[in-house]
Amino acid sequence: MVNYKELGLVNTNDLFKKAIEGKYAIPAFNFNNMEQMQAIIAACVETKSPVILQVSSGARKYANQTLLRYMAQGAVEYAKELGQNIPVVLHLDHGDTFELCKSCIDSGFSSVMIDGSHFSYEENIALTKKVVEYAHAHGVSVEGELGVLAGVEDDVVAEHHTYTQPEEVVDFVTRTGVDSLAISIGTSHGANKFTPAQCTRDENGVLIPPPLRFDILE
Repeated sequence: MVNYKELGLVNTNDLFKKAIEGKYAIPAFNFNNMEQMQAIIAACVETKSPVILQVSSGARKYANQTLLRYMAQGAVEYAKELGQNIPVVLHLDHGDTFELCKSCIDSGFSSVMIDGSHFSYEENIALTKKVVEYAHAHGVSVEGELGVLAGVEDDVVAEHHTYTQPEEVVDFVTRTGVDSLAISIGTSHGANKFTPAQCTRDENGVLIPPPLRFDILE
């Protein structure tokens, strides 16, 4: 087992706390190869920004988990070489099983997402809680998901869109212990694009997508 601290990585907890206090966002970029990672780190060094390097389950299969681990370690050292010791997170994007999350934690990821949104509410809670218990024992932060975005995100497929219900959020976070939460407020995401039937036309006949539910976000 490799702990993320040995690779010079950090989890998301302190980063998110500082971002909330400072009222700024932290970029999260999915990468599949060295060239993408180089560009991400170079840009974040230039802007002195912390960064979340995201790996999907598909990218992990493609790039090889061992190579990804050393690439993440290389990203930390590359940033120093460029003159900035920026915080770097290695995050599993849309993990859909406990086994995948555990494997990532064991191989040096500092953060994992467990996306149980395609299960029932109670099944989502049970799966997320199991991941949280294992991750927190190793200092790894966990992102959960509540609500469903229609479309395809790696191996997670959803036919219908379901907004996150604000009244469920406190219960979900309390019972699972997640550190952060992905919510659904109506964004077009992944392989899903809005169809004309979902849109309205403005006075110029231009198709306008459904409005984002900022009331839910609030």
